[in-house]
Amino acid sequence: MTSAKNSSRPAGSGRSRRPVAVLRAAGVGAVAGLAGGAVMSLGEKLEQAVTHRPDSHVPARALLALLGRDPGDAATPVLWNHVMHYGTAATLGALRGVWAVTGIRGAHADAWHTVVRLAFDQTVENVTGAGAPPATWPARELAVDVLHKTVFSVVTGQVADRLLPATLVSGRGRLSH
Repeated sequence: MTSAKNSSRPAGSGRSRRPVAVLRAAGVGAVAGLAGGAVMSLGEKLEQAVTHRPDSHVPARALLALLGRDPGDAATPVLWNHVMHYGTAATLGALRGVWAVTGIRGAHADAWHTVVRLAFDQTVENVTGAGAPPATWPARELAVDVLHKTVFSVVTGQVADRLLPATLVSGRGRLSH
């Protein structure tokens, strides 16, 4: 029989505790994602005041398409834009919260999370036909999108990492066998 000190699992990471801790981390992460979404929105409004770039309603159109509606390219459904924006922020924030509690933290996690956010948005927007592949965008539009999604991920990560200690870090599986 091995004691908790000699086990390859961290203390307190028993199977009965892990699902509860993961669910809690997802909830805290969702809140962190909402904070990241709010800061991203503020940053977008500041950027738009300087660049005069108009609001994008592609997220709303993508969500409406997922719900079986076809709003058309001229539609500007502001409420649906907020639902998609904050729904995505909470969902991907939940993922970042789970990462934080399992030891996937810091700047590397923020970078990976930015890629996940960009990939999620582009998958939804392109599968619904509401958006075009980023490779077809003007460079300035692409740079602005990457900047705002980076802000989202960094803020979300900072909040999640501060609120969630890395209590479920595993030492197992470091080798490929």
